[in-house]
Amino acid sequence: MPKPAGQFSKPKPWTEVGPLLVDVATGRRPADLVVRNGRWVNVHSGEIIAGTDLAIVAGRFAYCGPNASHAIGKGTKVVDAGGRYLVPGLCDAHMHVESGMVTVTEFCRAVIPHGTTSMFIDPHEIANVLGLQGVRLMHDEAMAMPVNVHVQMPSCVPSAPGLENAGAALSVADVAEAMTWENIIGLGEVMNFPGVVANDPVMAGEIAETVKAGKTVGGHYASRDLGLPFHGYVAGGPEDDHEGTRVEDAIARVRQGMKAMLRLGSAWYDVATQIKAVTESGLDPRSFILCTDDSHSGTLVHDGHMDRVVRHAIAQGLKPVTAIQMATINTAQHFRLERELGSITPGRLADFLIVSDLAEMKIDEVFGRGARLAKGGKLEIDIPAYDYPKSAKNTVKLGRKLKGADFDIPAPKGAKEVKVRVIGVIENQAPTRALEAELSVEKGLVAMDRRNDVCQIALVERHRGTGGVTNGFVSGFGYMQDCALASTVAHDSHHMIVVGTDKDDMAKAANRLGQVGGGVVIFSKGKELALVEMPIAGLMSDERAEIVAAKAEKLTEAMRAMGCSLNNAYMQHSLLALVVIPELRISDVGIIDVTKFEKVDLFV
Repeated sequence: MPKPAGQFSKPKPWTEVGPLLVDVATGRRPADLVVRNGRWVNVHSGEIIAGTDLAIVAGRFAYCGPNASHAIGKGTKVVDAGGRYLVPGLCDAHMHVESGMVTVTEFCRAVIPHGTTSMFIDPHEIANVLGLQGVRLMHDEAMAMPVNVHVQMPSCVPSAPGLENAGAALSVADVAEAMTWENIIGLGEVMNFPGVVANDPVMAGEIAETVKAGKTVGGHYASRDLGLPFHGYVAGGPEDDHEGTRVEDAIARVRQGMKAMLRLGSAWYDVATQIKAVTESGLDPRSFILCTDDSHSGTLVHDGHMDRVVRHAIAQGLKPVTAIQMATINTAQHFRLERELGSITPGRLADFLIVSDLAEMKIDEVFGRGARLAKGGKLEIDIPAYDYPKSAKNTVKLGRKLKGADFDIPAPKGAKEVKVRVIGVIENQAPTRALEAELSVEKGLVAMDRRNDVCQIALVERHRGTGGVTNGFVSGFGYMQDCALASTVAHDSHHMIVVGTDKDDMAKAANRLGQVGGGVVIFSKGKELALVEMPIAGLMSDERAEIVAAKAEKLTEAMRAMGCSLNNAYMQHSLLALVVIPELRISDVGIIDVTKFEKVDLFV
C-alpha cells in the first residue's frame, strides 16, 4: 500500500498521557492551549455554562471549568472566546465519501471549516469496484487525516446477490480480516435486509464477526413493512438505521433498541418528518443521531456539512443543545467512543468549535486535537494529496464503442402500443415509485414520451468489458431537449447509468466516460455540455474539492437547461440502480422489483 503523502501526528492514547492531564488539571504543569471566557455547551448535562475556561495538553482536554489560570505557563497559547459558545466538534455518523466525488483528503478539506471533526465512513462504493483493496486504500488515507475518520467495513458487496453483479465481492473472511485493522470501527450498513431476515449465512457470518470484535453493526432497512420482517431484521443484529422516512419509522426503530439515524444529504430530506418523534411524541432524544449519508461536492463547498444538518434540525423545533447532542455525544456513544469523542470533557480529544450564533451554527473557529484547523470558514492547514496507485484507476471497461442502436428497445412483434414499467423518481428521497406508461411503437421500437416525462434509462456494464446494455424507462427528470447524462457512479454496483431522450447522445456520453476513466457527463445534440472526471475507481476525482464543485455546478446548470428542475438531480440519477431500496430499479440483470426482490419484465 502506498504511504500517505503527509502524516499528521496521531494523538497519544489516554493511557499514555493520563498523568500529564492530571498535572495540567491541578496546576502542576502548564497547558499547551487555554481557551478563556466561553459558554460551554455541555452535551452530557444538557447545559450551557457561561464563564468557562478550557485547558488542553497533548491534544486532549485536561481541565474544563470556571478558571484555568493555574494551567497557564510561559509556553501556553491563550485564546479568548469572548463569551462565544464552545461546542464539541461535529460527528457525521453515516456517510460515503465517494458521494462527494472527491477523495477522503479533499472531503476533509471541504468539511473541516464547517465544523466536522469526526466522520464514520462506509466505503462500499469503492469496494464494489476494487474489493478489499479499495477499502484498504481509503482506510489508510483516513488514518493520515488531521481529524477523526473512522471506517466501517462494507457488508454487502454486491448489495443484492443474484440481482446485480458488482466489480468485486466481499466475504465473511474479508470482514473478519478487516475487523483486525486499526481504523475499522464496525460493519457498514447491512443493506441485504431480506438476507438478514432469512438467516443468510454470509449476512449472519459478517454480523457475528463484527459482534465478536466488539464493534458496531450498521443497519439499512429500506422497507416500509414494520411487521415481522422488521422484527427479524432487528433480531439479526443491526444497531442503527438511516433509511426511515416517516415518523413511525423512527419510533419503531428506537422502541426496538436501535439508533434512528436521521439524514440530511444533498438529496435526502428525512429529518423533518422523523424528528417529530422527539418534538411531538416525546421520545428520548438520546436514541437519535444526525447524519448526511450522501453529500454532493457542491453541497459541501457552498452549503455545509454537519453544521447544515444541525441548523436544519434546530429549524424543525429542536433545542440547539439537543440537536448538537445528536451530532456529537450520541454518535460517540453509539460507536463506543465516548471516552475519545463527542464532548468537551477531560480526557477527550480536544475537538471543538468556537461558535458565535448557536441556532445558526455560525462557526468562527475549528480546533482538532488541540490545534486550530480553520477560522472564518477558511482552512488554515495544508493536507497533502493522497497518492492513489494505478490499480485504482482505468476501471471503466466498456469492451466496445457503443452506438445509438444499443439503446433500442424492440417491441413485441406486431404491437403498435405497449405498456411498460417505468422507474419513478421521488424528489429528495431515495425510494422510487413503480410506475406504468402506455408508449407508442415506431418501426418496431418502443418510443420515449418526452411530453409525459418518460425518457430512457440504460445500465451499461463497465467492470468486465462485456458490452452489455440493459434498457428501460424512467420518469421524473423532466428533460425536454435532446440530451443524455451518463455516470459511472451508480449505487451500489457502480456500472454506468445513462439517462436520456436521444440515443445517439446516450452513446456519446457513455463512450466519453470510457475515454476519461469514469465520472459524469452530459451531452446534447452531439455536443458535450459538462464533464466531471472521476478517474479513481470511476467514483472520485483527484482534483481539489472546489474545482470539482465548480464542474458539478456546470453539470447542474446544463441539466436545468435541458428541462430538469429536480433538487440535486444528479444524486437521484446515481441511485437508479440501487436494488436494495424499493420500489423499481435497473441492474445489469434487468429491471428489478425491489418490493419482491425479483427481476421483472419491462413490458407489463
